[in-house]
Amino acid sequence: MVIFLAAWDSKNVLITGATGLLGGHLAAKLASEGANAVAIVRDDVPKCFFYLEDIDKQVSVVRGSLEDYFLVERTMNEYEIEAVFHLGAQTIVGTANRSPLSTFEANIKGTWNVLEAARSSKFIKAVVAASTDKVYGESTKLPYTEVDPLSANHPYDVSKACADMLCSSYFKTYGLPVGVTRCGNIFGSGDLNFNRIIPGTIRSLLKKERPEIRSDGKMVRDYVYVEDIVDANILLAEKLLSGKEKGEAFNFSYGEPQSVLEVVGKVSKAMDSKLEPRILNQVQNEIPKQYLSNEKAKTRLNWKAKWNFDAGLKKTISWYEKYLK
Repeated sequence: MVIFLAAWDSKNVLITGATGLLGGHLAAKLASEGANAVAIVRDDVPKCFFYLEDIDKQVSVVRGSLEDYFLVERTMNEYEIEAVFHLGAQTIVGTANRSPLSTFEANIKGTWNVLEAARSSKFIKAVVAASTDKVYGESTKLPYTEVDPLSANHPYDVSKACADMLCSSYFKTYGLPVGVTRCGNIFGSGDLNFNRIIPGTIRSLLKKERPEIRSDGKMVRDYVYVEDIVDANILLAEKLLSGKEKGEAFNFSYGEPQSVLEVVGKVSKAMDSKLEPRILNQVQNEIPKQYLSNEKAKTRLNWKAKWNFDAGLKKTISWYEKYLK
């Protein structure tokens, strides 16, 4: 069982990427814990979890872009931010392949702006930055551990590896209290990116259509329910606030890698559908197998998942059944 510090009550926290899947759930959790949460929001996404669940009414919203350094600096100073959860990024691999420069701007420049603003602030005690399993690149040695080198090759992967290394640099050079989360594929209620296999499959089956698999279906990944990653972010922030684990990176996953075809099969079974997927085999620049060891998170942070894949999937499907209809 995960128990959080009572210290979140009235603590000033900043969340970037609040309109994304993880950001929306994290903002809701921190608001429920009594935190004074502030979200930097660039684009309105009316149907995202952040607005559908009225989370925007529970937090302070600052309009602007992470690429605007002075907006980020002003936000941290005016709201006297003590803890930052930096989740804001361009996260779609296909978009990064089509538009690498905007992805680099958002993911690399956005990160150095957050880190530099945090360094110049007198209030910051913790920065948790979201990375990804893709920073490790392609490897025959699996599962990835945190001591493995960052060997990314493709635009999205490289942008996140650069952001990851910036965090390490700001800790080693300036002593910034920053920690990094490297997660598998996060799924859950409110993900409107239907290019992702779980929401895309659920939507197709609700429409009585065959789900589409963009790859050959054999790619292997970790999948982890969003609420477990919310807990992971908060636990790491609490360690940083207590003066521990500064400059460290942690993998978070269930340690149960699955192929895309296996995931689609489980979604279909949970939704009692017999529709066979359509395999498009169109994907390029993606790594065949990626999955993580979570031993460091379990031993150093005492992180333990409250959910599992099947339970998280059931709750996720229920949300889409309600909102997509």
